[in-house]
Amino acid sequence: MAARKDGLEEGRFRIRPGAPKSRPGPRSSRLVSQVLKEVSRAGATASGNKGMRPASTFGRGRVASGIAGQRLGRNARRVVIKSRFVVLRKAGARSVSTHLRYIERDGTTRDGQKGRAYGADTDTADLQAFEVRGKGDRHQFRFIVSVEDAGELEDLRDYTRTLMARMAVDLETRLDWVAVDHWDTDNPHTHVVLRGRSDEGRGADLVIAPDYMAHGMRRRASELATEWLGPRTELEMRQSQQREVDQQRWTGLDRQLQRQAVADVVDLTERPGRIQGPLGTQRLNLLRARLQRLETMALAERLDAHRWRLLPRMEQTLTAMGERGDILRTMHRAMKGEQRELVTDAQTGVAVEGRIAAKGLDGELHDKPYLVVDGIDGRAHYLRPQANTDLAELPVGGIVEGKPQALERAVDRTVLDLAREGIYTTAHHRAQLLQAGDRDPQATVEVHVRRLEALRRKGVVERVADGVWAVPPDLLQKVQQLGAQKVAGHAVELRSYLPLEQQIHAVGSTWLDRGLVVSGSPQPAAQGFGAQVREAMSRRVDFLVGEGLAERRGQRVILARDLLMTLRDRELAVVGQQLQREMGRTWRPVRDGETVSGVYRQSVQLASGRFAMLDDGAGFCLVPWRPVIEPHIGKQIQALIKTGVVSWNFGKHRSASL
Repeated sequence: MAARKDGLEEGRFRIRPGAPKSRPGPRSSRLVSQVLKEVSRAGATASGNKGMRPASTFGRGRVASGIAGQRLGRNARRVVIKSRFVVLRKAGARSVSTHLRYIERDGTTRDGQKGRAYGADTDTADLQAFEVRGKGDRHQFRFIVSVEDAGELEDLRDYTRTLMARMAVDLETRLDWVAVDHWDTDNPHTHVVLRGRSDEGRGADLVIAPDYMAHGMRRRASELATEWLGPRTELEMRQSQQREVDQQRWTGLDRQLQRQAVADVVDLTERPGRIQGPLGTQRLNLLRARLQRLETMALAERLDAHRWRLLPRMEQTLTAMGERGDILRTMHRAMKGEQRELVTDAQTGVAVEGRIAAKGLDGELHDKPYLVVDGIDGRAHYLRPQANTDLAELPVGGIVEGKPQALERAVDRTVLDLAREGIYTTAHHRAQLLQAGDRDPQATVEVHVRRLEALRRKGVVERVADGVWAVPPDLLQKVQQLGAQKVAGHAVELRSYLPLEQQIHAVGSTWLDRGLVVSGSPQPAAQGFGAQVREAMSRRVDFLVGEGLAERRGQRVILARDLLMTLRDRELAVVGQQLQREMGRTWRPVRDGETVSGVYRQSVQLASGRFAMLDDGAGFCLVPWRPVIEPHIGKQIQALIKTGVVSWNFGKHRSASL
């Protein structure tokens, strides 16, 4: 009996593991998650969630989003977080590198130096290694964290690291991220790039609940800022709202007015119990002052002493005004005190040519590039290039031309006027230019040929033979239709990577030379950057006179025939000999009408433009580069050079003339 009893007792306490109830995988149930879930079941809800949309039903952080910020009061420190979910396949191959390179750009630190990326445990994060780790990621998260009182924090890095650590607890996974602090704006802020990968093993995507993206992260950031800086005082809150009264942007006061409006009418009649809190009367006065300001801006209409009607599109108008204000501040910083008329509307019907004063990403969170161009018309322009524009190829100080998509160009009308029975020929055009006394007819013809090639690729014109084009009689109308179909933004082309001052004594064919030679070139204005260009052209003429390539006759300047070609050949001879010594391979100049072939090794940026190096095994040659050949680097290609036009052949069935 004793033995049986002992056996029964032994069996009673035997461990019998049951089947796992959780889903397979390395993920473990953590204490924090269990606590959050139990609190949620107990009925806890986030403050301010009443009347809002239902909570998220998927993604990490959905439980934490309902608990974060429960202790936050109206005196909590305010934090603005802008977030973006980026699907890397759709964003493009250069999206990550472009964004990382931009946030680590020059001039973002306290002392105006280049920004430095950091991570959870390092002050010098390797962005290239971060990009490599994320090569196979499906998506990526990008945040801008802006604490209202960031200037009072001892170290933004410590704040960001603590915030990301709390996010890791909320999301129940390790986070792989890099960040860069920016101090070059009125509000210091931090850019955070977070990989879309969890620690659940290979192939596990990090999916964050929409509620946490929209609210939870901001509440965590506000909690942390309040802990570190203490709650806002009544004076700080009153001063903050007072600053919003006259601002030309969408403000917190406007949000209050919008929430309080009934049928677009705001009633500020003071009634007992209507306004809560010790600052109720003061807040009412602030709202009234804001409405009076909106009235002067034609965004609100006074009905009587206490009621106003909010006019339609008030929010959209104020948001646009805020964006314009940001653009103006960006342009003022770019011009560094130089007085210019500022053009912020990026007029779609106007071409812009001038010096790049600044570049960056519009809104900083998105990969939409912008340029501040100091135009030869004496004005500064804010341009939004096409989304696929690579800012790395456009150096600050370089000369660019921004062409709007729907613009009818002068060369289009010239081509149409010179076409005989629908046929345009370069020979006829060159003869007309010689008769008219054009200084360099070949250069002028090449401008028209490049335009015709662009229209050919769009199916507007047809190349019948070398130098012969079939032009439709409704060419101008088709060009306008083509422009209307394209996405917004200017098509930006680099005219010279050299700053204006370096072009004056350059050996090659510069942008200044083309302005002197090509008929129909825009004339620089007498003020602003236009005046600088005029002075540089005069000094360039002096240089050409010294080189025997120009002659002054009173007020007239006589330029050597084929000036641009001569200057280009001189530069190619110098650069070719230099590369020959460095590479130990023979440089061979290319003659007009010659067909050359070889492996496209690299491109070389010269004063005369960008040239492709073709290696045929025995030596190399330099051929004018165009973007169409860049995907073929390291491959065998063929080029035919005829009258300054290059026809590329990439195989049996594909060719392009440029």
